[in-house]
Amino acid sequence: MTSETTTTTPVGAIPAQPGPTDVTDAGVAREREETPSGVIAGAGPVVGPGERATVRLRAAGPEEPPRYAPEWLELRESADAAARAHDLLDPLRIRLANLPGKAGVVVHDLGCGTGSMGRWLAPRLDGAQHWILHDRDPYLLHFAAVASPRAAADGSRVTVETRRGDVARLTPDALIGASLVTASALLDVLTREEVDTLAAACAGAGCPALLTLSVAGRVELTPSHPLDTELAEAFNAHQRRGGMLGPDAVTAACEAFADRGATVKVHPSAWRLGPDDKALTEQWLRGWVGAAVEQRPELAERADAYLAERLAANAAGELRVVVHHSDLLALARPTGGAS
Repeated sequence: MTSETTTTTPVGAIPAQPGPTDVTDAGVAREREETPSGVIAGAGPVVGPGERATVRLRAAGPEEPPRYAPEWLELRESADAAARAHDLLDPLRIRLANLPGKAGVVVHDLGCGTGSMGRWLAPRLDGAQHWILHDRDPYLLHFAAVASPRAAADGSRVTVETRRGDVARLTPDALIGASLVTASALLDVLTREEVDTLAAACAGAGCPALLTLSVAGRVELTPSHPLDTELAEAFNAHQRRGGMLGPDAVTAACEAFADRGATVKVHPSAWRLGPDDKALTEQWLRGWVGAAVEQRPELAERADAYLAERLAANAAGELRVVVHHSDLLALARPTGGAS
């Protein structure tokens, strides 16, 4: 893994969480654009095949701007927090409590975006924590640093360090001293080879991995519509473009970690969107339908009518959506190098 910049920030000096405007005013320029369809960057198919917008999985030109709007990450953060599997926390806590030494835990958060994983997890774990946030986007890294949590569940200090660079070629050496690896919405945009690389790196370092919110390939919309299934199938095919695993990612990850001796636990983590989630539901709908049409252009005319009908129902508070995800906890065998 290459790391282009590294910044360490004591959390005691961090202000309260800013919004995107606050960060921009602080001097971090960021281009924010919506696609012509009105989809916030990152909510729909606005990245190239084989890319996750907050972390370049493969080589990209340095002049190429990041494509994940913080507005999308902020919009989904509360739904992500509500969906994440609390049942995986107890086995994780037990593993972390049994780590050799009591100097605290070191967490590597891959493709951290605006840092929502840290804001959710750090206050749920006891003990001093040092989070190393990885992302390609310097704007998002800055946002994640200034908005990171200040204290653990027991009041212990939390500190943060940012590293700009790729994580696709992760190696055990990059995880020396790691207590935990985390990521959100990452597995489904990896190839099988990249999942194997991640599993091998965690196994080599002897550290567990908490990998959340991977798409499961199933959505439920109420009321139902005759086009739901066809669009879902087209969307799933879009998720598998360029060799990405899409809805097959959790199965592949379970196999990859288990093959390396890890104990793997999987738990559902669905978004459950209702009348109080209209803004997120709208963006999700636009992105979901847009990806399906990008995969199967012949759906465009029917999909346009479908989207208009669904958006009207959403605006009226008459639409319910369940977007299924899975959370995975892989407990690698500890090694002498883990700390």
